[in-house]
Amino acid sequence: MPSKSRSQWEKESLEPSRKRVPERQKRFETTSGIEVKPLYTSEDLDGWDYHEKTGYPGEYPYTRGVQPNMYRGKVWTMRQYAGFASPEESNRRYRYLLESGQTGLSVAFDLPTQTGYDSDHPLAAGEVGRAGVPISSLTDMEVLFEGIPLDKVSTSMTINATASILLALYIAVAKKQGIGQEKLNGTIQNDILKEYIARGTYIYPPKPSMRLVTDTFQYCAKHVPNWNTISISGYHMREAGATAVQELAFTFANAIAYVRAAVDAGLEVDAFGPRLSFFFVAQNDLFEEVAKFRAARRIWARVMRERFGAESPRSWMLRFHTQTAGVALTAQQPDNNVVRTTVQALAAILGGTQSLHVNSKDEALALPTEESAQLSLRTQQILAHESGVSETVDPLAGSYFVECLTNQLEEKAWEYIRRIEEAGGAVAALERGYQAREIHDSAFRLQREIERKERVVVGVNEYAAPTPPIEKIQRIEAEQTRRQLDRLARVRRERDNARVQATLRRLGDAARGTANTVPPILECVESYATVGEIADTLRSVFGEQHEVAPF
Repeated sequence: MPSKSRSQWEKESLEPSRKRVPERQKRFETTSGIEVKPLYTSEDLDGWDYHEKTGYPGEYPYTRGVQPNMYRGKVWTMRQYAGFASPEESNRRYRYLLESGQTGLSVAFDLPTQTGYDSDHPLAAGEVGRAGVPISSLTDMEVLFEGIPLDKVSTSMTINATASILLALYIAVAKKQGIGQEKLNGTIQNDILKEYIARGTYIYPPKPSMRLVTDTFQYCAKHVPNWNTISISGYHMREAGATAVQELAFTFANAIAYVRAAVDAGLEVDAFGPRLSFFFVAQNDLFEEVAKFRAARRIWARVMRERFGAESPRSWMLRFHTQTAGVALTAQQPDNNVVRTTVQALAAILGGTQSLHVNSKDEALALPTEESAQLSLRTQQILAHESGVSETVDPLAGSYFVECLTNQLEEKAWEYIRRIEEAGGAVAALERGYQAREIHDSAFRLQREIERKERVVVGVNEYAAPTPPIEKIQRIEAEQTRRQLDRLARVRRERDNARVQATLRRLGDAARGTANTVPPILECVESYATVGEIADTLRSVFGEQHEVAPF
């Protein structure tokens, strides 16, 4: 037993130190506003059954990890999110990253592709290839994956409103490679609810959008069994200003809505539950982030087993990809971003992620160069093979501080989830702008703290220094855009346009009825109908969603 009580220790030890360091006289708290005490002891876990709440790794409620041996058996999948300029340039980048040791592809699509416009649409002008790879037809997809055997790689595609179209394109490319869709392994983000809340690349109103999501669940459960049909994302809400608590709560409220919609559509929860996956951010607050990932596994296990009656342990397991925080990158002193992303990646690994992307140091200025992308990949490889963090499962378990934070984050997240459920669920809440308001308020508080220097951002509001000019940044050349437009024009000239129109009519009929929309979409892409033409057909049936004001 300690020779003195904690209160006695605090009185004797902390008060003198506060007097010696007056500039640190402030309220210490996490980014979610959870107070951080000067010392944690077993008193902070009184009345809490440690084993009941945590269990062993690989056992319900999976607080300590979804696999018994975690990284001792296989390290996380190392992905570098990439896509830019043209399918040719993106293909070259994918090959480069795979040759450098990347173990999975992660595809970024440009904004026209994300919002269902072809590269030659007037609204696409100036955006082709800027935020990702432009994909207008099956020809583009064939070029993108040329020389990459799709049965040998796991591919994650960050796409939402047009997710079922891009999945159909991927299946069609695999078929041309002689690969059956049952052999494909990967993920489509397909998380439309967070688009209404935080990101904005939606096309259709929520109800038909949810139908497209559940149609994909149903199709893949039967035909593409190894595919993760959704990656329910907290990342973008956190990037928009949500706290760690809000990231957990709003993500799982959305997940509950997706599961309920699938069950209402007649799907058995254990038929699609094991293929649900998640996408979280890793921010700078190391211990809060580790605790967040541990709490997330516990919340999801309870949701699936207790709320939806899932019987398969695979339905209870939270599997997630993590990306370091783009919003934390600074244009000032960009070399500092290497340190930031290393801390963030460490948090994700200590928290038990299954897949990880580390942002590149120059992303506050432009798309990453090959050299900076390789450095980000090397960051993961050094953490995996040199740091020792992958050698034991859940290495921070048992820390009074981490366990207490895990409990507090879970409790506060459940409070939000209950509030949203009482309001009618995630869709009803987002239609009233509830989640967006909460995120805006949190973003405002954080920015005010930075401007008042209550929260230090090194190189921005403290320790500023001249930033030397960056010698090399990634640029999108006009010639790359011209080649993309020329290829699209050639597709329109050379395809069987009567066949294209026939497949689009069949898609429209399916959309107006109750048939699954994925098979006719697959038929459309194989006829070389474009992404824009398919999206326009669905627009003519579903209509378009206009912005929901958060206030």
